[in-house]
Amino acid sequence: MTDFRTAPTDTSRPEPSGWAMGGVVFAATMMIMIGVFQALEGLAAIIDDDFYVVLPNYTFDLDVTAWGWVHLIVGVLIAVAGFYLFTGSAVAGGVAIALAMVSAISNFFFIPYYPFWSLLIIALCVFVIWSVARSGILSRT
Repeated sequence: MTDFRTAPTDTSRPEPSGWAMGGVVFAATMMIMIGVFQALEGLAAIIDDDFYVVLPNYTFDLDVTAWGWVHLIVGVLIAVAGFYLFTGSAVAGGVAIALAMVSAISNFFFIPYYPFWSLLIIALCVFVIWSVARSGILSRT
């Protein structure tokens, strides 16, 4: 006779390693930091238009204030997604990857305005994407 009081164990999925789960915690922390830094970068552009030096003849020439609003909105969304990534849900992982991609793309277009900082943020976003995708958090139901 089968005992229905105990939940069946699913051994078909391997448990993610401690390194991978530690990577998710680190990625969530990095997303919060990336979001705050990107929001501050946006506030600097909104408050003072002359803070960033604009190079002439750049293909994606937007007003510095417009870039400031883009970075502020993306930064706030990334910080909120970083907090939700601590829950470990698959939806939070998917949103984290999507927002990290948006952040990396927006910083790619911002390279002529602030090159070193933009490349650093792109590298951190790539690490966030890697660690969330590698952890197996997206395969949870």
